[in-house]
Amino acid sequence: MKTLFLIPARGGSKGVPGKNIKSLGGKPLINYAIDAVKPLTAIENICISTDAEDIKAVVEANGVSVPFLRPAYLAEDNSGTYEVCLHAIEFYEKQGRFFDVLVILQPTSPFRTTDNIREALQAFSPDLDMVVSVKETKANPYTVLFEEDSDGYLVKSKQGNFIRRQDCPRVWEYNGAIYVINIESLKRSPLNQFKKIRKYIMEEAESVDIDTPLDWEFSEFLISKKTFL
Repeated sequence: MKTLFLIPARGGSKGVPGKNIKSLGGKPLINYAIDAVKPLTAIENICISTDAEDIKAVVEANGVSVPFLRPAYLAEDNSGTYEVCLHAIEFYEKQGRFFDVLVILQPTSPFRTTDNIREALQAFSPDLDMVVSVKETKANPYTVLFEEDSDGYLVKSKQGNFIRRQDCPRVWEYNGAIYVINIESLKRSPLNQFKKIRKYIMEEAESVDIDTPLDWEFSEFLISKKTFL
């Protein structure tokens, strides 16, 4: 199966300004994603979708060309990943390059490894819509998640007759690190409408997703402890 690896990297970031090219552990954040995928494919199969010239410059300094700059309407705060994916696929198809699988690698997951990506790809098959990376969530709806009822009282989000926490079903949380997507499925519907989804489990530390300054500080802490290099 022909695979396109997409790293979406919009220039604007409110939580951590300029985070995609901010230095983490001595290298720009986006380079963690690029370096993780380089051993798995040819450079021409790595697509950086960005609207920013400074991101483009950092990426190309790492040996990956940026074939286009994302149009402004796909670089707003409310721009969807679905449209960004279709834009990238259409760009290559207009050049006569057709792919079967799209792998989305968010640059905000610096501790995702080459092995993680390889294993997620191995879990994919053409009969699936998607393989997605997950971690086991601590916020289990059977135990610690509550909603307000019509009277304003808290009730459990999901009811179950479990005596011990350990007896509850395991619950999985998307960690944002890896999405292995069937392109034909993507052309039919957005990700949130997929039905045939399999999980790829990652460890909690591998699943760190940088969205806030605290996430950034925690990532620097992990690197300083040589947990990840």
